[in-house]
Amino acid sequence: MKMYPQLLIVVLIGTASGLTIIPRDGWNARSPTNTQYMSNPVPYVVIHHSESPGACYTEADCIKAMQSMQNYHMDSNGWADIGYSFGVGSDGNAYEGRGWSKVGAHAPGYNSNSIGICLIGNWMSDLPPQNQLDAVQELIQYGVDEGMISGDYELVGHREVTDTDCPGDRLFSEISTWDHFVDM
Repeated sequence: MKMYPQLLIVVLIGTASGLTIIPRDGWNARSPTNTQYMSNPVPYVVIHHSESPGACYTEADCIKAMQSMQNYHMDSNGWADIGYSFGVGSDGNAYEGRGWSKVGAHAPGYNSNSIGICLIGNWMSDLPPQNQLDAVQELIQYGVDEGMISGDYELVGHREVTDTDCPGDRLFSEISTWDHFVDM
């Protein structure tokens, strides 16, 4: 009998102009302990950085980063799941966290009416690579096109809605130039 190594099969849940969204089973997400649903389209997009884990440049490393964040959020913070709607790696892929229609745990006061996107890495001093920035913008546009994000959404950095340095000084400076950015 011939033995084959275990294969990881990634099923795409959506693509838009090169965007790849890897679903929860593609990164072996744990099951949430509780789920609350929210109505779409949402009026806000909140941008985050992970700080730790640091940037991931391969799919394998980004999968580990997503698992690490989920474990921390669930085991240390006591949350029902990873806090973010999506994570985006420096590999240029988007990773489904809670997804489009589930209440997150990423920005108090905004969790039930926003999509929280975490750019995996510490973006205090450095700017994320262009493919990561492009993937975030493509993910947002995909959400608008699919009716998950309002066409007149407001884009904010996490620091604008709570006391934190997130999404990092350099990334915050970058997103402040994007369409739909709102200085709160």
